[in-house]
Amino acid sequence: MTNWSLVIHGGCGALQLTLEEEEAGRAGLGAALDAGTRVLAAGGAAIEAVEAAVRMLEDDPAFNAGRGSVLNADGKIELDAAIMDGRERCAGAVAALTTIRHPVSAARAVMDESPHVFLAQDGAEEFARLHDLETVDPSWFEIPARREALEKVQASGAGFDLDVKYGTVGAVAVDSDGHVAAATSTGGLTAKKWGRIGDSPLIGCGTYADDRSCAVSCTGAGELFIRAAAAHEVGARMRLGGESLQQAVDAVLADVMALGGKGGLIAVAPDGGMAWGYTTRGMYRARATADGHRSIAVHDA
Repeated sequence: MTNWSLVIHGGCGALQLTLEEEEAGRAGLGAALDAGTRVLAAGGAAIEAVEAAVRMLEDDPAFNAGRGSVLNADGKIELDAAIMDGRERCAGAVAALTTIRHPVSAARAVMDESPHVFLAQDGAEEFARLHDLETVDPSWFEIPARREALEKVQASGAGFDLDVKYGTVGAVAVDSDGHVAAATSTGGLTAKKWGRIGDSPLIGCGTYADDRSCAVSCTGAGELFIRAAAAHEVGARMRLGGESLQQAVDAVLADVMALGGKGGLIAVAPDGGMAWGYTTRGMYRARATADGHRSIAVHDA
């Protein structure tokens, strides 16, 4: 029997936070950690734990996922998510949702209830409604700070906010049976255009789980994580190259850096091992284990 472990993240970047913002983020991480821990401590599956943890983060306006997501160039919110079970590499993903309260659960429904892996836009919305997932008015997701951030980016002429904060949330877990799972959810980039989709819902890029190696959730410059196939590459380096979990995490982040991108990722292995890394000034992150270890951090510790 494996000692279960859970790792979550709430995005990375410059993270120039007020004390109140940092405290809100830490509280949100703690609540998500509690949700996932309850599942694992009761003998539940890793896939259930990561969904439970990410649902909590999607409801927390401190993070760029679900409620509190950033606005695109048209002043609207589009939500992306993915989930993957390492047992048989089953996966589900959704993109550009506008009314589904918990995108990660929509991704779970795609995995469990459809023959497909990835659904987007109106079709994804229709599918979620057919499976009785909770809907909300699009205005429910918006908070004033995100509208202000959009106006600031547009006034600067910067195009979109790529450098300040990568606000994805995610969770990875290994359960007491040694199975791994990963889930990731995001509102994307402030002022994004043309239906842009980043790495978060792309299986193998921002999200991946494989019982033969590890489970991974990424946050960062999505285009570069896509080009590096970052999440899958961590597992491949372990499975085919014989690297340790931390070695693989560090090598993949270095590869993303070499391409010109920054970010971070979290990972767990079937033996209960945990790892994380980031190349920005900070990353919201937390972890818990069956032996009672629990930690929450934002900046370098």
